[in-house]
Order: sequence, then structure tokens, then C-alpha cells
Amino acid sequence: MSAEEKGGAARKAAGAKSASGYFLDPDRRPAAAFAVGIGCLLLALHHAGLSRLTPAYLAAWTCLLALPAGALPVVIMIERADAWRPQPETALLETLRGLLVLMPVAALLALPIPLAAPLLYAGPGSAGPDGPLALFGAAPPFLALRLGLYFALWTGLALLFARRGGEPWAKAGRIDDGRAVLGLGLHTVVGTLAAGDLVMSVGTNPALRFHASAFGLLVLAAWSSLALAAAILVAPPDVGPARRRHDRLTPLAVLLLVWAGLHLVQFLMLGAAADPEAAAWYRLRSGSAGRALALSAAAVVALAAVLTLRPGENRTRLVAAFAVAIHLAELFWFVTPAFRGSFRIGLTDVLALAGLVGLAMGLAPVVRRLVPGLAVTPAWPGRERARSGAPGLVAGDRARKPVVRPPEAS
Repeated sequence: MSAEEKGGAARKAAGAKSASGYFLDPDRRPAAAFAVGIGCLLLALHHAGLSRLTPAYLAAWTCLLALPAGALPVVIMIERADAWRPQPETALLETLRGLLVLMPVAALLALPIPLAAPLLYAGPGSAGPDGPLALFGAAPPFLALRLGLYFALWTGLALLFARRGGEPWAKAGRIDDGRAVLGLGLHTVVGTLAAGDLVMSVGTNPALRFHASAFGLLVLAAWSSLALAAAILVAPPDVGPARRRHDRLTPLAVLLLVWAGLHLVQFLMLGAAADPEAAAWYRLRSGSAGRALALSAAAVVALAAVLTLRPGENRTRLVAAFAVAIHLAELFWFVTPAFRGSFRIGLTDVLALAGLVGLAMGLAPVVRRLVPGLAVTPAWPGRERARSGAPGLVAGDRARKPVVRPPEAS
């Protein structure tokens, strides 16, 4: 019996003896996470009711959607940069590719949204500003059709630009400029429509919502910044030739600055204007918690900009952790005040986010099997041991596909 089989048998024996061993077994972990997610959502439903859980679920779902939708443009840009001058594969890029598997997961978890459309959006006959596709109304069939179109295009782009680590570096340029520009353009259009149609049009009171053409770009910048910050927290440091590209703080700081600039421009153009809908929209979100969030976001952006002068692994992870927290709160700031009269993070929001995380962890392995093109397991290049003769070699290292070294590193 191999070492891996012995380890599996030992885990099963431990799982039979204790509940902790059962849930810590990697084979049972997705099912356990799925069960915990269902439990959190049921607890939130019992605690707050359907009318309060629905907006919290939508906000938590946008947090989940931000990971694959935000990682997609970052992966495309890194791919194009590497195609011109082939570089060693980085653990950050592999982690970003791994996030693309969440796109079909987000599509599956979006199924309750059309069913809850009467609780989230105003009726088609109501007066007031609407999203870009308001011509079709917020009826569940039309909303489901639009969601299906969005995710069909997004999943197609994820399949086009996701590739497994370890491919020959001669193929690094196979994503030509035409496909990269087309992919970024299509993602921008789809993301803008989805953000305006699903997020900015939220709220059953037409007098408390408005539509801005720059809102989609603002949401896309927030998604990309959140995905990059989450990947920085997950990915280990690069070793070997890839360590020459260890600066991960600069691209994160650039995305944070773009995101903050879009927020400022929208506020100056719409929030301070004599637009009653815009004034009402910002008034809902300008309470004490909203001001604290704005000040915290400004501090994080300033910290990221200052630390680019002396980047380091610990500093980068600190900024990434702050950025993840700020963006998660911001995505709730977009949605929930329209239903509560002010912005605040409550137990229902935390339970909804925990429930979505548990459901995503349970569905991700199933999606990997059903959609092999997105089954990108981060190899984290440079950390693979030799196939034989290396100290501490285990069976999992022998089965792992090694990353092909670039020509200049051989």
C-alpha cells in the first residue's frame, strides 16, 4: 500500500471515530461545506425572514461573482504581457486561473434571483429610472433570460482564456491581440450591463434608485481589485526564476487607485448634482457606517500607494486583506441600503455570505468534473520536487504535472 493510500485509510478511520475527523476528510469536505452553507441560509431565513434575506443573498452573490468576473480581465492582461516576453509562470497567475472555475458556480447560485425578482426590483410599470435593459421588465422569465445570456458569454470567455499550468512556453503567444481585445471588450460590455441591470436597478421604490453609465465600470474595477487581492492572499510566494516578478503590490495599488477614482468621479458628477434620485441614492448610504467605510477605503488606497515604494510579501498581504474586507463591505453597500433605509452589516449579511461560501465550496468540485476546461488546479510553479530522489517526496508530488521551464531558464 502506498503512502497516499495509507493516509487515506487513516483519515477514514479518524472520520469514523470523531465528527471533526469526518469533516476534515478532504473527500467529505465539499459535502460538509455544502451542508454548512445550507444551514447558514436556513438560519438567516429563520432569523430575518425572506424579505430581509433576499437582498443579503443578492449582495453575497455579487461577492462570489466578483472572484471569477474580476479575475478574467486580470488573467487576459497578464497573458498578453507574458506573450511578448515569455516569463516563468507565477503562482499568482495560476491562482487567478483557478478562480475562473467559480463562474459556473456563480451561475448555478444565481437561480434564486429571478424567482425573488418581485422582492428585489420595482414592477415594470413603475415610474423612475431603470437599468439599461428595463425595456424587458423585471419579470422573472426575462431576468432569467438575461442572466443566462450573461453567464453564457462569461463562461465562454473563461473557457477561452483559462489554460492549465505547465504548457510549453512556445504557446504563450497563442492568445493574439485580436482575441485579447475582443475578450476585454466583450467582458466590459457584459459586466456593465449586468452591474446596471442587477445591482444599480435594485430596490422596489423607484424614487430611491437612479442609473449612471459609469456605474458598470466602477463595479468592474471593484471586482478586479477584489479578485486580485483574494488571489494574493491565497497564492504562496514565488520561488525560482519566477521570483524575479515578486512585486504583487503595484498592480493591486493601480486597481485600487482606478476604483477610488471612479468612485470620486461618480460622486462629483451625480452625488452633488441637482438630481433628486442621485441625492436620495447617496443619502441612503451616507450614514455613520457609510462614512466609516469611505474613510477606511481611502486609508487602504493611500496605504497601498505608499507601500509601493517599499513592497514586500507581508506588506502586500496586509494591503490585500484590507482590500478584500473593504470590497466585500462595498458590495453590500451597493445593495442592502435600498431595503433597510441605511447601510449596516448585520447577522443576516454575515450568514448569507457564509452560506454562499459554503455552497460554492461544495459545488466547485462538481463543476470541475463537468467542465474540464475550467479545472485549473494551481500548480504554484517552482515548488515541485524532483520526480525521484528528492527528500520528502510524496505520492502527490509524483502525480502532479511539472511546470515546463522557459527556454531562457534551461
